[in-house]
Amino acid sequence: MSIPYWRLSGFYFFYFATVGTFIPYWGLYLKESGFNPVQIGELSAILNGTRIFSPILWGWIADHTGRNLRIIRIATFFTAAFFAGFLFIHGYFWFAWITAAFSIFWNASLPQFEAVTLYHLKTKAHHYSRIRLWGSIGFIVSVLGVGRLLDDQPPDIIPIAITVIMTLIWVVSLMTPAIQAPHHQAAVGIKQILKKPELWAFLVVYMLLQLAHSPYYVFYSIYLKHYQYTPSLTGFLWSLAVFSEIVLFIYMRRLLKRFSLRTILLCSILLAVVRWLIIAWCVDYFWLLLLAQFLHAATFGGVHVAAIHLVHLYFGDRHQGKGQALYTSLTFGLGGMIGSYYSGYYWESFGAQFVYSMAAVFCSMAFVIAYVWVGRESSQDKAVLS
Repeated sequence: MSIPYWRLSGFYFFYFATVGTFIPYWGLYLKESGFNPVQIGELSAILNGTRIFSPILWGWIADHTGRNLRIIRIATFFTAAFFAGFLFIHGYFWFAWITAAFSIFWNASLPQFEAVTLYHLKTKAHHYSRIRLWGSIGFIVSVLGVGRLLDDQPPDIIPIAITVIMTLIWVVSLMTPAIQAPHHQAAVGIKQILKKPELWAFLVVYMLLQLAHSPYYVFYSIYLKHYQYTPSLTGFLWSLAVFSEIVLFIYMRRLLKRFSLRTILLCSILLAVVRWLIIAWCVDYFWLLLLAQFLHAATFGGVHVAAIHLVHLYFGDRHQGKGQALYTSLTFGLGGMIGSYYSGYYWESFGAQFVYSMAAVFCSMAFVIAYVWVGRESSQDKAVLS
């Protein structure tokens, strides 16, 4: 492939190294800083709430200017600059404002980089998983490294580590070559695309899946700490989940040739139901937690690859920036915000078992909608893999 493989992969590596530091340990940092579960849920909801409008705004600008990479460079620079504010401020009010400021830019970069990656791949979209797996590797490196550091160091190292890695994301974006979005093919109008019922069913499915994942992202480390799991062991469980995701990415091209996107999506959702029930009711059984983390290959990896291919299919090259942005806004944004709020408010009043059991319920709802409406035409899969 005549593509900048290592530079594209490097962006994913550092982006998800940031995620691997932020998601498992930021809740612990907030708890150690004196915030209660409701406040932690609210701060996480602010982070996800900006995803509702930020990706759409930047995606619209990107598709109208064709300057996806310039937007990524601006967004990653201001992400690191604003996040550095956590090194100097204290109190809920300032944490809320800094969270809103940095996340407006943070949530703009990844959807546009997904579009840039697909532009570079052109007709080789099935190679996407081989590039994206470096993001998973970055996640593992950071989650294990920071977990080991937290065994001996105070949680104050967390915002320092995140600021450094965010700066490296910006540096890699400067090294990535720009590519103009293709305009040679006749483009279907965005209004026609948005009239498709299957598209909205797809978005509702992924919103429900992200709603189910939110208590995992926000409270899983806190949950494990309550049951006396050490930071190193917590980091190991997080990294095990992402390791299973890497294995799936390596073999995803073969899976895409043997199974339809619809089959991969439906099987992944069913396994998500199993995973959340295990986490809800079997936290005392370490071997079952190991199984639950292995299921991350399906509950995140499988559904994510299916989503990227389906968005590429639904929106085409001409509207790829807007498509990735809409997908991010309604799933990670709206779904993540609702999930963060509900898990924060019900964590203490109803308990972790209730919150994670509700995650299984949301996934069950997603399965029904996906089974009825999403990916029923086999020609879609052939279009993706051709």
